[in-house]
Amino acid sequence: MVRQGYLATLVVMGVLLAGCSRQSHPERANPQPISGTSGPLAPLTPASLIGSWTIADVADPGAGTILRLADRDLDLVGSRCGTLGGSWRASSDGAFLADIFTATTTAVEGIPGCAKASQETPEWLRRVTAYQFDGAGLPVLLDARAQPVARLIPGATPTPEPDKADNVLEPPVITDEARLSLTPAVALPAKLVPADRHRLAGRWIPLTGHKAAYVKFTADGEWRGSDGCNDESGRWITAASGTLLTTARGTTLMFCADSVSVGGWLVTARRAGLDGRTLVLLDAQGTETGRLLPAN
Repeated sequence: MVRQGYLATLVVMGVLLAGCSRQSHPERANPQPISGTSGPLAPLTPASLIGSWTIADVADPGAGTILRLADRDLDLVGSRCGTLGGSWRASSDGAFLADIFTATTTAVEGIPGCAKASQETPEWLRRVTAYQFDGAGLPVLLDARAQPVARLIPGATPTPEPDKADNVLEPPVITDEARLSLTPAVALPAKLVPADRHRLAGRWIPLTGHKAAYVKFTADGEWRGSDGCNDESGRWITAASGTLLTTARGTTLMFCADSVSVGGWLVTARRAGLDGRTLVLLDAQGTETGRLLPAN
């Protein structure tokens, strides 16, 4: 399977247009009980989401049949556009974010509308902003109102196909690297005000570096930016206590002096807080990854 849009490629991704059906993502202070479940909820451990899951209870017939979650990588198998790929993030406070930006070449070329689908997260998956484990310990993906969007059943086995990559057929393994990337983030320093979606929305520029570097957070959960000479994009979501999760898509690799790795700052950030007007991004260990100022 030929994939399009990974960070190390030289392929420039198309600009995504924000549709009116895209959802905002209000903060979630604490997980809420799941409708239709009984018994105590299991602890929120993001690493437990790694696996190949049969998708259940999604009202969209073209949504896909299997959701494969590996270390940061995501595969949506059996959608109307074949196998779609991308990335995902999750936090120990219940936030969940998924982003689709690749597809099999056959689907892109042979099915009407699938070229766009290869660069746009399906509506049902865009609605997902959180997760819980039900009383039986099974994952449930939730929307911003804590209502179930999909339930995940373990043990899914994708069917081999000519354009399906071998790694999609293999059950994901929870590696030490995966555990590290999903480790709970340390608390935001007391001196910083937690940045929520309202405070983040808008255009920000780094304190130093290339004059053209910036990032813009839009209300539909997309971000776009530049390191000064390469366009970057992805999705973003916030949760309580300054939690920030982001994904990043493909970019060119042009060199320019004084470039600022804005996309790198975002991908490694797990918390976001405000020091006055300055936006401070921090990784899971509490180390600053970058500082930006509002553009206006």
